[in-house]
Amino acid sequence: MMGLLPTGTRVWLAAGVTDMRKGMDGLAGLAQMAVAIRYVLTRWSALTRYTEDGTIEIDNNAAERALRTVDLGRGNYLFAGSDAGGERAAAMYSLIGSAKLLGLDPERYLREVLTRIADHPVNRVDELLPWNLAAEITDTTEQRLAA
Repeated sequence: MMGLLPTGTRVWLAAGVTDMRKGMDGLAGLAQMAVAIRYVLTRWSALTRYTEDGTIEIDNNAAERALRTVDLGRGNYLFAGSDAGGERAAAMYSLIGSAKLLGLDPERYLREVLTRIADHPVNRVDELLPWNLAAEITDTTEQRLAA
């Protein structure tokens, strides 16, 4: 996370926007450049909001990384073979994503579920969901690491 920018940087950014506004007059023949500068100028307050609030990220890379798996899944669903296959793939992506959000190693979580599922009552399958196994898996991992 980025802190507040130094005053000098904010002054430099303000000078840049002033220069862009002045330069718009001479861009009559460069329509593409004028469109790009107009785009920046109309969104200037949103683009520089991070300079006033240290809790705002300068980019959205974290969100894009999180969505990358969704996009990969979307492509994979096309080749699932059937609607049912696509639904199963989506369920697996959801389980893996939930395990990751809970800070679990997805491979370890799936290994744990697969070792239990054969003997587990079908009417209590919700006990095997990531949020219900998180404490157990974390405890056994910590015990293993301590040994």
